[in-house]
Amino acid sequence: MRPIIVLLFILCLGSLVAQNNQLKLASDIWPPFADEEGKKAFALELVQEALIRGKTSTTTAIISFKDVLDGIISGRYDGSATLWKTRDRESYLLYSEPYLENRLVLVSRAGNDVSADSLEDLKNKRVSVVSDYAYGTSIYTIQGVSILPGNSDQQNLELLLEGKTDYMLVDELLIKYLLEYQHQEVKKYLAVGTKAIIVQPLYFAILKSTPDAKAIISSFNENIRQMIIDGTYNEILQLNWIQYDVDGDGVLELVMGDGQAGKEAPVNYYALMSSSGLSKDTDRYYINGTVYSGWNTVPEKFKTDFIKAANSAPSESGGLKLKF
Repeated sequence: MRPIIVLLFILCLGSLVAQNNQLKLASDIWPPFADEEGKKAFALELVQEALIRGKTSTTTAIISFKDVLDGIISGRYDGSATLWKTRDRESYLLYSEPYLENRLVLVSRAGNDVSADSLEDLKNKRVSVVSDYAYGTSIYTIQGVSILPGNSDQQNLELLLEGKTDYMLVDELLIKYLLEYQHQEVKKYLAVGTKAIIVQPLYFAILKSTPDAKAIISSFNENIRQMIIDGTYNEILQLNWIQYDVDGDGVLELVMGDGQAGKEAPVNYYALMSSSGLSKDTDRYYINGTVYSGWNTVPEKFKTDFIKAANSAPSESGGLKLKF
């Protein structure tokens, strides 16, 4: 009889752990990172996939950002998939390693100067931003710069092309989509800054009081790394090349996503993080589990044409599109 009792105890314990690993998360609308059900939400998809791999199920409520924080503090929600880190939040939240980075760059019309190091360098210029994004109140008080709030990045892009604003501040990830799907049009009509004006790492975080919180975060971190290596990350982000230190040797590799490398060495890729202190050598390629040093060493079987039509780009709810 005793073995049966022990077995029942183990089964009950396993059931409790499974119940504990059901997280109630909350995020605000923040395309293309978080959005309502049925719309593209890359950050939510990345976090959900990493948690599923760790056998943690989730539900995500899309609410206002104030309600996200209030709901977490009150215990109504366990955490969020899309948070920036602050000292105050660290007192009650356990953070993952950053899994994505919000890098906001300047975009203007072709021929204009986009080399500014900060918005303060744009005196007497008009800069469009999305009104609901958390840039910080300081950008609205810069002397001599007209900040124009818009409803969306797509609207700001159209205002820019119409000459109704001088610059727009936009996440670099959206620009990478434009470069991947409408490369020739971008070269013809836009000037894109190479230096981020604002950089914020993006985290998954849960209440420290959440059962198995440390185990959940540890599993999440490892699953994100595996998703980068196996191509899932590229697939969710809808990008063929991302940059990451795959083998942990301090040198970044370009990680290929869908098995098509293109006939020329890639020039358009997305760096997952700023990777301060790591070698930025881009002549290393991670393809199907192997690191190749130098484009010439990449097997010819991978060097097939890589073509994507503009109409296959992410939807306007998650991406940008040049319209004419």
